[in-house]
Amino acid sequence: MMRRSDRGFTLVEVLVALAVLAIALIAVLRTMGQAVDTTIALREHNIALWVAQNRLAEHRIRRDWPAPDTTNGEAEIGGEKWYWREQVSTTPESQIRRIEITVRRVIDSTNIQAKLVGFLRNPT
Repeated sequence: MMRRSDRGFTLVEVLVALAVLAIALIAVLRTMGQAVDTTIALREHNIALWVAQNRLAEHRIRRDWPAPDTTNGEAEIGGEKWYWREQVSTTPESQIRRIEITVRRVIDSTNIQAKLVGFLRNPT
């Protein structure tokens, strides 16, 4: 005669174990998906910030004194196009200009990937 402990697992026990395992795997896959999405967003933010920093560095290298205005342009980094908008404004100090640079992945998007504010001194 077989004892109860010698029979092994019942079908219900196996199904419950598989259900618990499936739920755990779904949670792991969801977490990995979120990590990938976060990594992509951080990469795009960093590249967009490089575009803005490059734009400000160009002004400093050329020793520009831009007029208060808004200009748009595009830059290519990593084989991808990025669209920037630069708003130059005056400050209470007449020899300093404020430059706000925003960078987007898509030209007409309201989603700003990066924003940088810098100041330029009059080179003369």
